[in-house]
Amino acid sequence: MGALRVFLIAGEPSGDRLGAALMVGLKALAPGVEFHGIGGPLMQAEGLQSLFPMQELSVMGIAEVLPKYFHLKRRIREAAAAVLAAQPAALITIDSPDFCLRVAALVKTARPDLRTIHYVAPSVWAWRPGRAAKMARVIDHVLALLPFEPPYMTAAGMTCDFVGHPVVAEPLAPPEAAAAMRAEGPGPLMLVLPGSRRGEVTRLAGVFGETLAQVQAARPGLRVALPTLPAIAGLVGELTAGWAVRPEIITDPDRKRTAFAAADVALAASGTVSLELAANDCPMVIAYDMHPISMWLMRRMALIDTVTLVNLVAESRTVPDFLGADCRADRIAPALLALLEDRHAQDQAMRLTMERLGRGGEPPGLRAARSVLSVI
Repeated sequence: MGALRVFLIAGEPSGDRLGAALMVGLKALAPGVEFHGIGGPLMQAEGLQSLFPMQELSVMGIAEVLPKYFHLKRRIREAAAAVLAAQPAALITIDSPDFCLRVAALVKTARPDLRTIHYVAPSVWAWRPGRAAKMARVIDHVLALLPFEPPYMTAAGMTCDFVGHPVVAEPLAPPEAAAAMRAEGPGPLMLVLPGSRRGEVTRLAGVFGETLAQVQAARPGLRVALPTLPAIAGLVGELTAGWAVRPEIITDPDRKRTAFAAADVALAASGTVSLELAANDCPMVIAYDMHPISMWLMRRMALIDTVTLVNLVAESRTVPDFLGADCRADRIAPALLALLEDRHAQDQAMRLTMERLGRGGEPPGLRAARSVLSVI
């Protein structure tokens, strides 16, 4: 029997990270494993030669996809042909369902016996529950990041393992660095995280700025740290220039990590950032707004009463989230001030969340590799 051969496809930087950790796990459990597929710099560093640059797949939204539609269709056909030519033991697709599941569909049509594995379950517990049944037509097995997801996948006809969330394996800042940052000023340190996309930051900057003014009125020594991506740091600088408290805009990864560990409280846009904050024991308030029509549609389709993963994983509602019409400074500021006074309930929820996501256990990449091998 020859070496184990797997074909992996990732289309986003987050998928590249998951894929690289999975590859490390597979190399540990199945020495000599052979990799083919599409991935970014981290997967390439683990020995993958990417069929074409992963960046071509990182397109968001209909307006961005339309001009590239025919090019993407060609890439889907090319990827499927490469899978069939490689004759792997399994096709492992990582997130990016719009691209990955189309490739899986073509592969399954040509080779119904080939094992197909998808890493990251669709959030059918939040909205569009029909996606799981649709996915089950082309996917055999799912690797889930959240502990409550497997029943939704098995109900749709796929097998599924919870393999742990990558946030539990991310390095934390050394305590002395956090203590030094705390000592840089007398007042409380607030982390402000208005999102990573231009549209999000532009929409939230006004409300976040007003909120800070109200918090500062009650806590005069307030300091603000705003970690962001280098690509939007200029925009963030412009949008925060008029804030009552000028934030320290951080793009350096080490300083960002230190800020997460040092902050007394965080105001954040919704997303996986809530798990990053929980990993750093930083209590939080979540606030988010989008176009009124999008917001209305989302509310109509939503199956849950909170968008915050800490609330969902810990099965509590200790993290306040202010969405749409509730995303207002006069509501958000009192919640932040209350947290500065008493964070006990959130501390418990954050600890429980990390425990349930796999902290202290086997690294998620290794657990994912074990699950993959059990299916093959």
